[in-house]
Amino acid sequence: MPTQPPFTTRPELAGTFGMVASTHWLASAAGMAMLERGGNAFDAAVATGLVLQVVEPHLNGPGGEVPVIGFDAARGEPFVLSGQGPAPAAATLDAFAALGLGLVPGNGLLAACVPAAFGTWMLLLREHGTLPLRAVMEHAIGYAADGYPVLPSICDGIASVALLFREHWPSSAEIYLTGGRGGGVPAPGSRFTNPALAATYQRILDEAEAAGPDRDEQIEAARRAFYEGFVAETMASYLSGAEVMDVTGTPHRALLGPDDLAGWRATTEAPATFGYGGLTVCKTPPWGQGPVFLQQLSLLSGFDLAAMQPGSAEFIHTVVECAKLAFADREAWYGDPGFTEVPLDDLLSPGYAARRRGLVGDRARPDLVPGEPGGRVPRLPAFTAAASGGAGAGSVAAPSLDPGTGEPMSRTAGAHGRAGDTCHLDAADRFGNLVSATPSGGWLQSSPVIPGLGFCLGTRAQMFALTPGLPASIAPGKRPRTTLSPGLVLRDGEPYLAFGTPGGDQQDQWTLPFFLNHVHFGMNLQQAIDAPTFHTRHFPSSFYPREACPLAVDVEARAGQDVIEALRGKGHEVTVTPPWSLGRISAVARSGGFLYAAANPRGMQGYAAGR
Repeated sequence: MPTQPPFTTRPELAGTFGMVASTHWLASAAGMAMLERGGNAFDAAVATGLVLQVVEPHLNGPGGEVPVIGFDAARGEPFVLSGQGPAPAAATLDAFAALGLGLVPGNGLLAACVPAAFGTWMLLLREHGTLPLRAVMEHAIGYAADGYPVLPSICDGIASVALLFREHWPSSAEIYLTGGRGGGVPAPGSRFTNPALAATYQRILDEAEAAGPDRDEQIEAARRAFYEGFVAETMASYLSGAEVMDVTGTPHRALLGPDDLAGWRATTEAPATFGYGGLTVCKTPPWGQGPVFLQQLSLLSGFDLAAMQPGSAEFIHTVVECAKLAFADREAWYGDPGFTEVPLDDLLSPGYAARRRGLVGDRARPDLVPGEPGGRVPRLPAFTAAASGGAGAGSVAAPSLDPGTGEPMSRTAGAHGRAGDTCHLDAADRFGNLVSATPSGGWLQSSPVIPGLGFCLGTRAQMFALTPGLPASIAPGKRPRTTLSPGLVLRDGEPYLAFGTPGGDQQDQWTLPFFLNHVHFGMNLQQAIDAPTFHTRHFPSSFYPREACPLAVDVEARAGQDVIEALRGKGHEVTVTPPWSLGRISAVARSGGFLYAAANPRGMQGYAAGR
């Protein structure tokens, strides 16, 4: 029976022209401006994403990555852009063994992969957009040059690494410790500029327009400026001499070099798909964790979820126990399909799901149990053996460095650690296009700002395993198994829903109750986003120091004391988080001649716009 909460924090938007939803209101407004100029959803996504790099620098940047999934109405099919950069040519198992490391550090230069975000946005604009380069870049340039209001979460992020900036990363201090007369953390609400980043983007645009009047030539010239031109040259000059303190307490040099940048291009791929409830759910292939969403649906398809109450102890227990099984398979089987055979057909097969479903009982399971798809025997990374205690193999945290800066969420700090990581955006237009993207990496906590560019490199290589012979083992040119997981849903072959959230390992947990609330319980997009949510930290984190908390379940207090006690009675170790603390989902939809959008109230910055 449909269950519809009587109150939402904001309305579900409905209209016929276009919709943009993202994790920051300024970015959503920039995207909507593209639609008003006659652009499509893909133009809106690019403008939104570039603004997010400026106004959420603690969550993403030009040196990061951005997986994209969309439906192009003109081509009549869904697509994925592989916006995850690969490991450098020098990133070998032997290289890390020579450094005496058992884990890839969570910050500094050693964990940098090829920065994929800019090239991916350019591919989306060239192949699927319609507007000129200047149109989609001018808002980002304007906010970087003229300023924007600083979010309290940005101030918290800068404060958490201020000592690191002052002692070891002076180029970052020059950009971010600008508050007060003597220099310090900017005050919440103050006007913040990044002139170096504005100049970088302005020069890219100037060089692109100097290449000639042709739109595609300008976009390609912009890409070359980043990966082969002055941006790449500035990166290479800095990296050739930089030896930077990281979370291990020891300075390390980067493995990334100019040939890695020049040799990379974003690519288009087909999505991984699964049929559920008459819908076709599309996710990124297993170089990302996206298929874990599909595996959870496959397991849950054998339970009568519609007979449960949304947010009930029975519902949460069932979803959590299925998540444990799916994420155990992620640890054992996911990796870059260009380097390893990922048995995705077997992992999503009905027979495999039925066998795995038999492991779900009335009590919470304390173990990490990957399956045997097609009779294959699973192997887990070495860090899983020690994931439930200590800082992880081969790692020693220096007193002045915060291990949590390996990921802005500070997952290892517990449920009440610094909240938020990554960004997300969705867009829909009157032409029938839908797109979802999850920009991340290159956040200000990750590594020093590259002098002269105004941004830093990412640290996604921390998601590789240093155990030889595994799907997720590090190798030159290989993509790390990222957590970034935008989603797309088709109905009768037509685009229906685009959605996603920041949150690292929680992305495909927070979006799952949202999706189930919408599909099974009749909630509209805003109701499903507002509903109390939860996740488990049972399996190893994808972020340094790769810790796990077996049996741990975090639940928003709004779930209610009866539900919380019932979960504890089933053996879950429940941490009650503040009432509005988990998830930053946004979504757009297309149905019955209307377009819809909704955004998350948690964090008080996400917003949807449309008409």
